[in-house]
Amino acid sequence: MRYSALILGLLAGSSALAQEAADAVAPEAATAGTFEAISPDVAAALEAKASGESVEADNWMVAAANPHAVEAGAAVLRAGGTAADAMVAVQTVLGLVEPQSSGLGGGAFLVWYDAATGDLTTLDGRETAPLAATPTLFQDENGEPLKFFEAVVGGRSVGTPGTPALLEEAHRRWGRANWPSLFEPAIKLAEEGFAVSPRLAALVEADAERLARAPATAAYFLPEGEPIAEGATLLNPDYAATLQALAEGGAGAFYSGPIAAEIVRAVTADEGNPGVLSATDLALYQVKERPAVCAAYRDFEACGMGPPSSGALTVGQILGMLGNYDLAALGADSAEAWRLIGDASRLAFADRGRYMADSDYVPVPAHGLVAADYLAGRAELLQGDDALPEVAPGAPEFDHALMLADDEAIELPSTSHISIVDRYGNVLSMTTTIENAFGSRLMAGGFLLNNELTDFSFRTHADGVPIANRLEPGKRPRSSMAPTIVLKDGEPVLAIGSPGGSRIIGYVAKSIIAWADWGMDIQEALALPHLVNRFGTYDVEAGTSAEDLSEALTEMGYEVNVRDLTSGLHAIEIGEGLKGAADPRREGIALGG
Repeated sequence: MRYSALILGLLAGSSALAQEAADAVAPEAATAGTFEAISPDVAAALEAKASGESVEADNWMVAAANPHAVEAGAAVLRAGGTAADAMVAVQTVLGLVEPQSSGLGGGAFLVWYDAATGDLTTLDGRETAPLAATPTLFQDENGEPLKFFEAVVGGRSVGTPGTPALLEEAHRRWGRANWPSLFEPAIKLAEEGFAVSPRLAALVEADAERLARAPATAAYFLPEGEPIAEGATLLNPDYAATLQALAEGGAGAFYSGPIAAEIVRAVTADEGNPGVLSATDLALYQVKERPAVCAAYRDFEACGMGPPSSGALTVGQILGMLGNYDLAALGADSAEAWRLIGDASRLAFADRGRYMADSDYVPVPAHGLVAADYLAGRAELLQGDDALPEVAPGAPEFDHALMLADDEAIELPSTSHISIVDRYGNVLSMTTTIENAFGSRLMAGGFLLNNELTDFSFRTHADGVPIANRLEPGKRPRSSMAPTIVLKDGEPVLAIGSPGGSRIIGYVAKSIIAWADWGMDIQEALALPHLVNRFGTYDVEAGTSAEDLSEALTEMGYEVNVRDLTSGLHAIEIGEGLKGAADPRREGIALGG
């Protein structure tokens, strides 16, 4: 197994880079051996992914990050459940078998297309800052930002979890199956045990020092002081008990009573870095329905979650600018195509850093940012042959003053994505997270607690000007999660999303371009090597044909960084039938029927 990115990060002396690399475990960690024996369907799906082929079906499809979770969702869909029902089963299993990425202690954004009404709905299950949190929570006594992992590890970084409330709200709106039955697969696996996957084992080993800091976390992931091993059977009776309480009492059993008390105790009693989450914060938590953000691209509309997510706005800006250029004629191997994509991304990220945050607290010019005339003007900056020497935020039309400073928030990759289509034609795209790998490293009730508050800017102002994404009580931190449903003539044709920190935006945009412009099958589009540019440096996926473009990009004026880029894209193409695809860089699969 390669740990080149981790080693590079350590040599660079950056703990943040080291952890970012640790979560980007090399693709060979996603081998099939742990999962081949689950079922013939799983074995066939793994074989299809290894062969670079989509999974095809007529009626329903689910794609997610772990075969155990996909099988749980498939069983619900096979029995006539909706995409919302299947999502509950998938998420609760993911929280067990892929705990480093998502779970009950985190949050999620959900995009839903309702086949009966044609409506597109987005639900915000993002974590909230505790009411006792202050804007300087992540600053030292001199007013300087804490180092990233000084802030992350422990109770200080924990926000109010939103995932349990989101599960219940989605089921209330769109579910058909009996609520308690949706928890049965995860409860069974937690009680009887599951085989530790290669990816989970590698990540535990890479993060063992931080996991050892909290006694409950160490006891689970480092039994007898040693990291859990690939293939070992792992049981989680505490998680089974939590799920049983949710099955019997709904989300209320999480946000009040013994589970809530255990969460608060874990956060506030943490030695060395206690947090301020309270029982009141949990009791007050609410899922919010937000207006969907849609941006035109060719004959399509890419629709997703608006603020506090920056995902749909930034993906929409990238695509909107590129709509003025003939990427199809240039092709996937063209350095010129990637110059356009890279600089469109840089321009979009400049706007993201200036304007995007929780719109309940900061006015966000959402319509102006994706307005056709604004993007056409920004697209004119892409004319030329070389990399833009520098980029700056634009001035989108808005009815408020926009005196805001640029953000410096760090957003490292973890997270997971779920795409589902049910037999009724409903489509779900949901990205779910506890933020950094293993979140705060604190456990309660058998699940990890998020470190989502570190998605806020650690600084509140720059040169006296406020930063939109500064921490405030009750506020939701900005995210890059980009669960997306692509429409054509008002009908869904693609559901897609990925983990990957702020690189999520580039992963999703690239895959949509590969599918829409370069005519790739959706599995080909996900597998296409990554080239991602956010802030000027061009990240090029190591060990792939993307490296062939490094020289040309350097000659254009970019600094090129060859590194592992371990996305976790999961997508479903919707046409006469369904085609499901899972990122070959991770352990996920697609199953359909």
